[in-house]
Parts: sequence; structure tokens; C-alpha cells
Amino acid sequence: MVLYTSPFPNSFLSVLHSFSWGLIFPCYWLADRLVGSFVPTTYEKRQRADDPCYFHALCIIITTPIYLALLVASLPFALIGFLLWSPLQSARRPYIYSRLKDKNHANGATLLTEWKAAGSGKSFCFGSANVCLLPDSLARFNNVFNTQARAKEIGRRIRNGASRPQIKIYIDSPTNTSISAASFSSLVSPQAGDNRTVNAGIKRTTSMEYKGDNCGSNNGEENREDKGGSGEPHEGEENTCIVRINGEENGHMSDTETDTVNGQARASGPAEPSLEGDAEVSKTPNHKQKEGDSGSLDSCSASRESLVKVRVGDGTVDQSTVNNKLLYKASIMKKTSVRKKKHTDETFDHEISAFFPANLDFLCLQEVFDKRAAEKLKEQLHHYFEYIVYDVGVYSCNGCCSFKFVNSGLLFASRYPVMDAAYHCYPNGRGMDSLASKGALFLKVQVGSTPQDQRIVGYISCTHLQAIAGDTTVRCEQLDMLQDWLSEFRKSTSSSSTANPEELVAFDVLCGDLNFDNCSSEDKLEQQHSLFTHYKDPCRVGPGEDKPWAIGTLLDPEGLYDEEVCTPDNLQKVLESEEGRKGYLVYPTSKNHSSSQKGRKASLKGNGRRIDYMLYTEEGLYLEWKVEVEEFSFITQLAGLTDHLPVAMRLMVSTGEDDP
Repeated sequence: MVLYTSPFPNSFLSVLHSFSWGLIFPCYWLADRLVGSFVPTTYEKRQRADDPCYFHALCIIITTPIYLALLVASLPFALIGFLLWSPLQSARRPYIYSRLKDKNHANGATLLTEWKAAGSGKSFCFGSANVCLLPDSLARFNNVFNTQARAKEIGRRIRNGASRPQIKIYIDSPTNTSISAASFSSLVSPQAGDNRTVNAGIKRTTSMEYKGDNCGSNNGEENREDKGGSGEPHEGEENTCIVRINGEENGHMSDTETDTVNGQARASGPAEPSLEGDAEVSKTPNHKQKEGDSGSLDSCSASRESLVKVRVGDGTVDQSTVNNKLLYKASIMKKTSVRKKKHTDETFDHEISAFFPANLDFLCLQEVFDKRAAEKLKEQLHHYFEYIVYDVGVYSCNGCCSFKFVNSGLLFASRYPVMDAAYHCYPNGRGMDSLASKGALFLKVQVGSTPQDQRIVGYISCTHLQAIAGDTTVRCEQLDMLQDWLSEFRKSTSSSSTANPEELVAFDVLCGDLNFDNCSSEDKLEQQHSLFTHYKDPCRVGPGEDKPWAIGTLLDPEGLYDEEVCTPDNLQKVLESEEGRKGYLVYPTSKNHSSSQKGRKASLKGNGRRIDYMLYTEEGLYLEWKVEVEEFSFITQLAGLTDHLPVAMRLMVSTGEDDP
């Protein structure tokens, strides 16, 4: 299958389309600004609280006639442009495939050689987020604004979080010999370009080795070998920081040891943040955060679960020596190991993380509707992801039953080469959703090869369902279509036969904003859909019941800019408590409760509305391999930038063979 690198088959149509859109854009921009001036966000209201009450009204009185006059003047040009633009959409392709042109930062081909099927297997990390990048006037109805600046900041935070070193914790204990992955909200911030292996001690209880290069671009260089670690990470893992803990039973540290470590951290000087202290709260808008905002890895204040640069060891070490030797240590969290796991019966790790997972392999985004914002987002993501599929969908009446003003809002980014892609539009959208070409994007990626030159591939699907509450029947119909399209895509792109397989399928993942949760009584039909018999939800026990650790992904828009949740660290802390979740998450609807969220402390079902899903299946995969969830996280790094919580899942594909 040919991947489309441009929206039109020839340059003439592309130029004509650009010309027609140039005629439409002034009218579109003025209308957007005009409507947006009447829909202030809570952040803007608070900024104007000290202004005289008549000041904002006076600004509107002055600017509205100007906008209206310019809007009327631009209408004739917009009409001409629309008459050119609309018929051109019949020749438009359903997506644009972008590949990083800078070969110095391209490493997709290198990644394919990392996993040898003869080994024990490899893990893959998937992320999904609804980023609410609508035209600014429409985004304001969700209490977010400045779409262009938000797009750039969202991309920057995602790539910074994903390019961190991955942390591994190796616990030595008389009663616990297991190996677990450290919290992947942990952070290491070495000096740029320094790949040296570093040994550092935390009192006598921990030692740490850092290997890898934490750069903002693709990490294509091979990692240096371990020089002192006793455990070996899985093959193909990049930027791995290994922390070895020799502590008390279950890896716990005593109160005395914890206090000693924290005392050493505080002794390092006023420039270093306290390990147990709260992160500094930025007073700037969400998309204009200054240095020191923990949403960025360039920040001076770090998450309480992050690795911070400190003075370590029993001797006196000055700051220059610390900088030269890159000494780091792991933060201690309330006498527990870095990874928090409250439910010991769970087979995989789960957490609320202040950062996107390290070494994120695939990213699926929803509501990237604004085309200019999509370009800004793509530019940022290309610092880490080599392959991106964006501007997905159809416009006008091309291929759909009703006129479409905006695309599907789907965007896919990958570190691995994309082999095939296909898009389908849901024909049954209703209300405002019918104006967007909501649908499903299907992708096939190559993640490796066997010694016999068989390709190892994976399937990823991203979708966004009908949003209007009460449209249960519409969503169920869309889930039916989604399953049919999934089956068709697998058949049309498969080049294997059972007798002579040319490809080995490692995983099949489905993610997106499904706009229903697993606890609301109004969503019973969707909860019982046959999709969940084929695909597994790591957060779900069964229809109507989520696992105790799963939380909602839909934030209450009214509280997005509250000081308690306006930064990733603060939002993480709030969501870790039941009372905090009640104040800032939207909860499942119930006939027995009112729809008001603020101040509601009554008994509520579940831990919030979880409408963003990450599903996987074991059907259709290579029979001799096993797929298991290794980690699942709810991410707060986009705090203040969107009204959804991103989710991430790490899958381990095991070949069933032991390491040599």
C-alpha cells in the first residue's frame, strides 16, 4: 500500500487548494476571534478580577464593530474560495504521512534490528490523549484557549517526557527477589551530550547507574554497556537508568535511612529542591510556563517521584564536582520503592504519573482539528517521533453522508516505520459531531525481523466516537463498524499464510476517546458490546465495574486553572486522593445524583469517568508468542492544556525462550 505524503495527487491541485484556502482564511479567522471574545475562560476571568467591571465590556464594544466590518468585507472572497475549495476535496487524500527528513536524527531502521526474535522478547509503549485542539472559539467552550500556543507546548511536553531515560529498579531482599520497573514518572536530567556511566550511592542502601543520552531528538545511538550492574535490562531498551536497592524486607528503607537521605538532599544547597517538598507552582498561563514548571524536563523543580541532581555520599562534595561527575540519586517516597503498587494482586504495575512514559514508541491523539495547530504539533513531535500521520479525514461531502467542515482530529506518531495506513469515516454522526469527519485510523507498523528475514509487525487503531450524551445507539453502531473495519484492514494488509508466514504479528492495540465509561448506568449498551470480548481492557473487571486503581480521564473543565491542579505535579497529587478526584474529575452519571461536580462529596460510583481507552487483543497474533501488560499509567503532564488525562500502556511481547 502506498502512503500518501501530500494531500493531493499533483502539485497543481495543491497550489489551487492553497489559493482557495487563502481566500477563506481571513473570514474564518475573524469569525473565530469574534466568537471567542464572547467566551472567556476561567483563567481570563481571574486575570480580569482586579480590572474595573466596565473595562472588558468596553473592549468588546470597541472590537466587535471592527471584527464585524472586516468579516463582512472578507465574505465575498471567502465565498469565491469556498466554491474552489469544496470540489477539490473529492480529490483529497484521507491523510498526510510525514517522515523525518533529517537523517542524523532518524533511527527507525536502527530500531528494527534491536529485537531478535530468538531472544526473550521486547516491550512496546503506547500512549493516547485527547488534546482539544479545536478552533480557539470552540475550544473555549471546554475552558481552554490559545490553540496555537497550546499545540506547541503539548508537543514539547510529550517529546520531553518520552525522551527521558527509562528507569529500572532491581530490589535485593531476603523475601523479595523480583525485578520491577521503576516509576516512569521518574526523571533524570544529565548534562547534554554526556553518555558516561555514573555510580552514585544513597547512604548505604542504594546505588545507581545511568547510561544513555537524554536528548530531545530520536535516540539512535547504542547505549553503553553496564559496568557495575548485576541485572541486565531487556534487549532493545534505550536510555536505561538502573537503580539497585539493597534495603530491608520488600525493598523498604527504615525511617532513619529515609531521613538521612532527605537530609543529604536538603544539605546540597538552596538551588536544589527538597525531595519531600511540594513542587513550585507556576503563576503563568498553562501554555506559557516559565522555567521551573515541572511539566517540562527543563524545569528547576522536579516531581516528587523524579530523580534529581543532589549532593550524595558520606563525604563533602562541592557543586562543581557534582556537575562534573553527574551524580544523581533516586527520590525516596514514604519508605516505599519508587513504583507504587497498592493492589498486590495485580499482575502489572500501574500509577498516576507526572510524565509521559520514557521510550514511548507509539502515540495516538484525538481532537487535533485545527490544521495550523496540527502543523505546530507535528514539528514538535518530530524531535522524537520519526513517522507521523496527521490531517486525517475528509472534508466537504467526500465519502460521507453529510458536509464535513473539519477533519477527524486523529494524529498518529511512531518511532517505527509505518507500512500501511487506512482511514474510515463514521457515516452516522449526529448533531455537532456530524460536522467533523470522525472515524477510525488503522495502521500497520514494522517493529523488527527474524533471523529468517520474516517481518515482525504490529497493528494499531485509533478512533474517536460520537460525543453527545445519550447517543448510545450511535456509539454501538460505530463500534460495530469499527470491528468490521479492523477485520478488513488485517485481511487486506496481511501478506502471510498459515503454512508459510512471511510476517509475525506481535501486537494488536486499539485506543482512543470512546466517549462512554464503564460505570455509568446510561452506558450499559456500550459496556456490554462484543468489542470487549475480543479486546482486553487492563482497567476493567467487567461490564459496569472498573479495577479499584483505575481513575477517570475526563477532568472538570471549571477547575482546570485552580492552583491545586494547574501543574503536572499538583494534579498528580490531587488525583492520588479520593477527595481530590471528587473535586476535579467528572464522575459517572447516575439518576440518583445531580450533575454538579464541585463540592460533591457523596458516595460516588467508580473513580471518575474513564472515557479514554487503551485496549489490546491476543487474537490473530503469532501463536508461539505471549502478550502481557507490563505497565499502565494515567498521565498528568498536560495539566492545564487539555480537559482529558492521557493514558499509556506498555506491552511485553514474549517469545517464550529464555535469555542466552
